[in-house]
Amino acid sequence: MSTTLIIVFLLGYAAITMEHPLKINKSATALLLAVFCWIAILVLPNANHEEIIPELSHHLSSIAEIAFFLMGAMTIVELIDAHRGFRIVNHFLNTKSKTKLLWLISMLTFFLSAVLDNLTTAIVVVSILRKMVDDKNERMIFSSMVIIAANAGGAWSPIGDVTTTMLWIGGQVTALNIMLMLIIPSLVSMLVPLLFFSFSMKGKNISSFDTPGETPQPYSIHIFILGVMCLLSVPVFKQLTHLPPYMGILLGLGIMWVVTELLHSKTERKNLQVASVLTKIDLTSILFFVGILLAVAALESAGILVQAADWLNEKIPNQDITISFLGIASAIIDNVPLVAASMAMYPLDTFAADHKIWEMIAYCAGTGGSLLIIGSAAGVVVMGMEKISFGWYLKKISLPALVGYATGVACYLGIYSMMHS
Repeated sequence: MSTTLIIVFLLGYAAITMEHPLKINKSATALLLAVFCWIAILVLPNANHEEIIPELSHHLSSIAEIAFFLMGAMTIVELIDAHRGFRIVNHFLNTKSKTKLLWLISMLTFFLSAVLDNLTTAIVVVSILRKMVDDKNERMIFSSMVIIAANAGGAWSPIGDVTTTMLWIGGQVTALNIMLMLIIPSLVSMLVPLLFFSFSMKGKNISSFDTPGETPQPYSIHIFILGVMCLLSVPVFKQLTHLPPYMGILLGLGIMWVVTELLHSKTERKNLQVASVLTKIDLTSILFFVGILLAVAALESAGILVQAADWLNEKIPNQDITISFLGIASAIIDNVPLVAASMAMYPLDTFAADHKIWEMIAYCAGTGGSLLIIGSAAGVVVMGMEKISFGWYLKKISLPALVGYATGVACYLGIYSMMHS
């Protein structure tokens, strides 16, 4: 009967991947998939309802931690955006050299996505690029580097990418260690394609920077600084209090909420308050995460993921190769269920926190999505903003991105070997 559960999951996941042809939002499909998977568990032979329901509640508790963390982080980012706080980024891009601009854009995206999520960073930076680079073909190169840099920057930070956040909240990695171990490999994975595209830049001057149509908002710089500080303080809060990360993000959101209420309570600027901003956060993405993680939890509860791990270890004894291919697979399959499945396949009592396997999963799942334009949320949104075709990205970008990804894997293995020799 576990075959029924696998079939249900595969059919549901196929529907998720065909979101656009079916014209059904993947969040709706993920929620239905979660429910049907747990129904399939209930009809398994010898299913014990008294054990299954508490187990479902246990999984939901862990998933809720991720959901509340994402909601808090998204709200803080939206507050910064509502105040036009990201205009401060403009001052770092004051150059007319296209090669220099490519480097500035890539480095800025890399470090900004480590604080914000990589999707928001990609939107902000590409929006700026559209006002700076007039040539469509050259801007597609710039935008593609934004995708690579955003995914690389999010991989090494516990708050930069949802998959690394999942590993951090789940206890598989610690904040300081993941940053120290992955910042260089992640940077290398970006620098390889960056060097390649730097040589292809003609060196022509670009138009001067302008931001028409954006009305400055009061306290924009103050809110930007406060928001970034709230996000950066979450790992520190966890280290000092040993409370879960979502408590730290809720603390930051509470502070931002009080400050913005005090600043705007006597004005008509209701759009700058949290009550208004909450309507703009991407709740559909959060519901997708909840649905897909509950579905994966069903596979874990049925013992299917443990069997899959045993099969992989038997067929591919080298875990480095297995995890490296997982990263490549994340360019096609959403990295959230891949990482969720990996967390269930390799239990913490066997692979302790900060084990090599978790660090490699964080790097590979985070950066592997850059190999195809549909492989990450940042890639999909830039694809829509710049009308970049799948074929163009595959022809122009995928190979340099793959070389960068593989070089980053080699770099990580070298660092790990050196530190544990």
